[in-house]
Amino acid sequence: MIFRLLKEGFVFAFKSVIVNKLRTFLSLFGITIGIFSIISVFTVLDWMEKSIHDSISSMGDNVLYINKWPWGLNTNLNWWDIIKYPVVSNNDYQAILNKSTKTAAACLTITQPEQIKYKKNLASDSNVWAVTPEFDNIRTFEIEKGRYFSPEESATGKNVAIIGAVIAEKLFEKTDPIGKDITISGKRTKVIGVFKKEGTGGIGDNGMDEETVVPLNFGKTIINMKNNFLNSTLMVKAKEGVPLQELSDEATMILRASRRLQPNEIDNFSLNQASVISQSFNGVFAGINIGGWVIGGFAILVGGFGIANIMFVSVRERTNIIGIQKALGAKKFFILEQFLVESMLLSIIGGLLGVLMIFIGTLIINYLYDLNMYLTISNMFLAIFISGIIGVVAGYAPANTAAKMDPVEAIGFSF
Repeated sequence: MIFRLLKEGFVFAFKSVIVNKLRTFLSLFGITIGIFSIISVFTVLDWMEKSIHDSISSMGDNVLYINKWPWGLNTNLNWWDIIKYPVVSNNDYQAILNKSTKTAAACLTITQPEQIKYKKNLASDSNVWAVTPEFDNIRTFEIEKGRYFSPEESATGKNVAIIGAVIAEKLFEKTDPIGKDITISGKRTKVIGVFKKEGTGGIGDNGMDEETVVPLNFGKTIINMKNNFLNSTLMVKAKEGVPLQELSDEATMILRASRRLQPNEIDNFSLNQASVISQSFNGVFAGINIGGWVIGGFAILVGGFGIANIMFVSVRERTNIIGIQKALGAKKFFILEQFLVESMLLSIIGGLLGVLMIFIGTLIINYLYDLNMYLTISNMFLAIFISGIIGVVAGYAPANTAAKMDPVEAIGFSF
């Protein structure tokens, strides 16, 4: 009986929606904009969080990054004190290699922007990474074409390079880069590999797409190693089962001894972790999330009032029909359910239209900017759930009014 009543209520609601097309469109518009506002914000947040987590994953959650500058914003140190720190150098790298018992691998990297040329083509926005051989054991990446450096090439400082996918496109277009000679800071360098394209991340990070990696001993010929503003990093990977805090404590002790710091002197280096980046964005994500709910909430509120008004009009138009139905024995539940189903149907259709707009938007954005942004199943269900709730809330008052009508007065009602 209940199933039959629901089915009949749905049929009544569907016919009403089809017959009153303009009214239906006006009812849907507010809900569509509201759902679009909320779910689009959630979609962008999901994309940003995934991109950041992927970036952190590629950096390694068991890797310690030793730099001159701290990554975190909350520090008791002043920048004019930090600027006096010596840059992380090969001596620090050797100290960790020789004395650490908790380190699985260590890598010294030095980064500097350089212009890269191939014939008449130029890539002016590439960072050149000069790295020690262990780079591939710490930093996660894939090489689509070619290979990584051999131990001999790293030891002898061979003029070879692995370039990012975007750099390869700019310099070589559709030509195979492997084996070709490029020019880095006036030095001829042979391309032996191309990184697999990673795409744009949520914090403006393109991964290795616009990076060029060379052996450190070759990098010394194009980078001023005595520069006190050198962008150098010592990456230290913990052994299996060793907590990062233990590795950090050991590295602090080794570096203090290597740099001959007195017990009363503070550390003149910074120990950073990839998790610091994620934590610094938590507040930003929370703020954007709240903003999305507020903006979308107002739109949905307006849409809900629109549906409620339209449903009151619908009740008024069908007052005679309601009277006839009640005179024939229709229960209050049937009348209530009939209008609630219509209200929910309107709201859910509006929500689905909002979801469709977001889906089409992500396709266009991905096509234009290669962002790998997708509408998740969970956000789709959230949109339908919110729409359904708004439909019930907005339609209850009109439906309850219809359900309580006196059949005699309803039959005799006229505009």
